[in-house]
Amino acid sequence: MRASHKQQMHTQQVQPIFHVDYHNFMEKESLQTNFELAQEFGLSLREIKTLKQKLMRN
Repeated sequence: MRASHKQQMHTQQVQPIFHVDYHNFMEKESLQTNFELAQEFGLSLREIKTLKQKLMRN
């Protein structure tokens, strides 16, 4: 069964977000594409999208 976006966010709140240096991510976010960010930080494109959504809410 598929989990909704809210359910995914709730289950991931307990864990740190992908073990990424947030300051470094924020600097590179405006300069690089999602694909380049995924390669740089060793994440999938879906994880990059989720990380951006979480950072925009804080």
